[in-house]
Amino acid sequence: MKKIGHILAKYTAWVLGLMQVLGVWGVFVIAFADSALLGMPVDFIVATYVYQDRGRMLLYIAMASLGSAIGSIPLYLIGYLGGEKVLRKRIPEERFLKIHRSFERNEFWALMFPAMLPPPTPFKVFVLGAAVFEMKFRNFLFAIFAGRFVRFLVLAVLVLWFGPQIINHFGGAFRHHWMLLSGAILELGLVLWLLARTRKSKKNAAPRSESGVDTQHSVN
Repeated sequence: MKKIGHILAKYTAWVLGLMQVLGVWGVFVIAFADSALLGMPVDFIVATYVYQDRGRMLLYIAMASLGSAIGSIPLYLIGYLGGEKVLRKRIPEERFLKIHRSFERNEFWALMFPAMLPPPTPFKVFVLGAAVFEMKFRNFLFAIFAGRFVRFLVLAVLVLWFGPQIINHFGGAFRHHWMLLSGAILELGLVLWLLARTRKSKKNAAPRSESGVDTQHSVN
C-alpha cells in the first residue's frame, strides 16, 4: 500500500508540474489526452484550475469541454474505420443492441447524456458507438462539448461551494447512488432542452407583414 501511495503521490506531483508549465492551456491538454485513449485526472485538473482562479471558471470549463471533444476524434475515426467489429469486441451483444437503439431514437442525447456523467461511466464505448452508427460529425463534437460542459460546470460549482475535497466524495457518491445522480443530471439536461425548444418555437411563429397584420389572413 505504501508503494502504491508513493506512486500516486509522484503522479500527482508530475501532473501539477505539468500544469505549471502549460499554464492556462493545461486544462485543454489534459482533457484532450484523457479522451484520446489515455486516462488522465481531468476532473482533478478542472477542479484545481477553477479553485485557484475562479474568475476564469467558464474559460476553464469551455477549454476542458473543447479538449474532450477534439480528443475524442481519434477514437471516432477508429470506430468509423473499424466498423461494428471494434465495438462488438468491447461489449456484450445485448448492450450493443441497447446502445444502437438509443442512437436510433436520438443520437444527440445518446452521446450527450453519457458525456455528462463522471467516472466510472464507460464513455469511450459511446464514442465508438457514435462512429459505428454513423452519427453526423458536427453533432458528435457538439454533443460531447455540451455534455462535458454540463459535467464540468456542476463540478466547478461543487468545488467552489464545498472545496476541492468534494471530488473524492462525488466520485464515491456516484458509484453508490448513480441512478439518483444520473436522474438529476438528466432533469437538468431536459430543462435546458425544453427552454431551447420553446425559444425555437417562438422564432418559428407565423410571420407578420410590415404593417403588423398577420399574413395568414386574407384581405377582402
